Amino acid sequence: MCGIVGYIGKREASPLLIEGLSKLEYRGYDSAGVSIIKDGMLNVSKCKGRLVNLENKLSKNPIGGSLGIGHTRWATHGEPSDVNSHPHTNEGATISVVHNGIIENYIHLREWLISKGYNFCSETDTEVIPHLIDYFYNGDLVEAVMKAVAKMEGSYALGVVSTYEPDKLVAVRKDSPLIVGLGQGEYFIASDIPAILNETRDVYLLNDNEFVVLTSTGALLLTPEGEEIKREVYHVTWNADAAEKGGYEHFMLKEIHEQPKAIRDTLTSRIMPNEPVTLDKINLSKELIEKLDRIYIVACGTAYHAGMVGKYVIEKLARIPVEVDVASEFRYRDPIINDRTLMIVVSQSGETADTLAALREAKAQGARVIAVTNVVGSSVSREANDVLYTWAGPEIAVASTKAYTTQLIAMYILALFFAEQKGTISGEELKNIKTELLTLPEKVEEVLEHKEVLQKFTSRTYMHKDMFFLGRGLDYAVAMEGSLKLKEISYIHSDAYAAGELKHGTIALIEEGTIVIAMATQNNLFEKMVSNIKEVKTRGAKVLAFALKGNEHIEKTVDTTLYLPNTLPILAPVISVVPLQLLAYYMATQKGCDVDKPRNLAKSVTVE
Repeated sequence: MCGIVGYIGKREASPLLIEGLSKLEYRGYDSAGVSIIKDGMLNVSKCKGRLVNLENKLSKNPIGGSLGIGHTRWATHGEPSDVNSHPHTNEGATISVVHNGIIENYIHLREWLISKGYNFCSETDTEVIPHLIDYFYNGDLVEAVMKAVAKMEGSYALGVVSTYEPDKLVAVRKDSPLIVGLGQGEYFIASDIPAILNETRDVYLLNDNEFVVLTSTGALLLTPEGEEIKREVYHVTWNADAAEKGGYEHFMLKEIHEQPKAIRDTLTSRIMPNEPVTLDKINLSKELIEKLDRIYIVACGTAYHAGMVGKYVIEKLARIPVEVDVASEFRYRDPIINDRTLMIVVSQSGETADTLAALREAKAQGARVIAVTNVVGSSVSREANDVLYTWAGPEIAVASTKAYTTQLIAMYILALFFAEQKGTISGEELKNIKTELLTLPEKVEEVLEHKEVLQKFTSRTYMHKDMFFLGRGLDYAVAMEGSLKLKEISYIHSDAYAAGELKHGTIALIEEGTIVIAMATQNNLFEKMVSNIKEVKTRGAKVLAFALKGNEHIEKTVDTTLYLPNTLPILAPVISVVPLQLLAYYMATQKGCDVDKPRNLAKSVTVE
């Protein structure tokens, strides 16, 4: 959610801020703005809508200066508008602030500041910050920011500039991501690495409650007590073009096609047919695993659906009870956690606020936590006891694709490791699953070569307002993810149901012409699934089915079928989700939707 970019150096700040913000558009936003200081004057330009609106405004009224901050806002407090857009300033326009996160006690602070004579013009929680800094300013901007932050409750990443000290940029983070880019005589702040990757590959990864003071001569990291922090420089190894479209019409389509490589990279060195499973630097002993009485998998959205698959495969292979929880609900239900509990948190960005909160709650109660994330140096990767990285590479489209499939691979890796340690499946079965896992990249490539069925299907059905996804067992978990993808980017209402639940109410929604997507990849449930399909067909539904090769007789029951390469049913989700991603993509493009930046959504949800 939201994006922050800041710059101090010798070049003009405005084009650098705009370019950086353009690399963060995937995070979701509804307004944009910049503040730049030149000749002791603070100049602010901001407006509602897409970044191009701000670019047009700046082309007509350029702002010069080599110190500035920029922001793309995703509205929380106050509707999207020019006034509510960031940056915000104090009344004298001497202090300017950009902010990601939520100030939970802003009403109290606002009322207190009003009692001190301050006036407000926006509806935002953020506007209290520049006023608060102004109140505490006594000749030292860093000290004023520290005092202001001490009064604030909630989550924040802040960038602050002031005409009082026009050679300085101050930033701080708490529960919202922020990095520092290190150049030659110039420095940056940003919410995410792609924003500054064209300018530098060397960054500091800020931890919670750490401040940074940037001048044209250096970057100083400080504790809340003002003590200097020594930090190792993190060198980014992936290329800037990894965050470019590379000839594809949309990032989402590019990332769907990158899945074979992402799967292969995530498996590499961890799964080998005749070798034990390797979990990087994770040290989970057989004794610790045997002591576990439960595993929690906690995540949000797409990552939660990966957790649903994880529950199935860990319980089946390792015989350990697993509960899957939506992170936003987990810590509010007083879960039973102790030193025999293992938590697996799953987050693409590693910055998901609810998932981070659940992680901290589990650790506080004595649980061991493994983080499954795609971002090295992210908050969950630093706070968890252990980390299993998914090597998906940068994922720019808001709707997750390759991050999801690599999260599935991580679930299989963990399940096999637990099973291997406990001896719950035979050596032959272990070898068979490992061997088949290693063939998945090629099988996903095969699926990607046969898109015509989906393109034809979507050309006939994209105007429908409702669709239903059905599945049993692992197919139900995949159906949930397919339904979410369709909703996210095409805005078609869809729901996923366990097919056996049809007769318990859902079938009342089926009428002539209703579109049903049926997953039928689980051999032990295939005939039952066919019966469920017949139930909706009898009531007039039009059915698109997905089945493994060899089950061609399903054609007698459905309208359209796409056959998937044969694999072990337990591994089918990795293959079967790919056509569902393509289905959502083609539906969205047929409707003319903004595929990479769907309305109201953000890539990284860093507030509750």
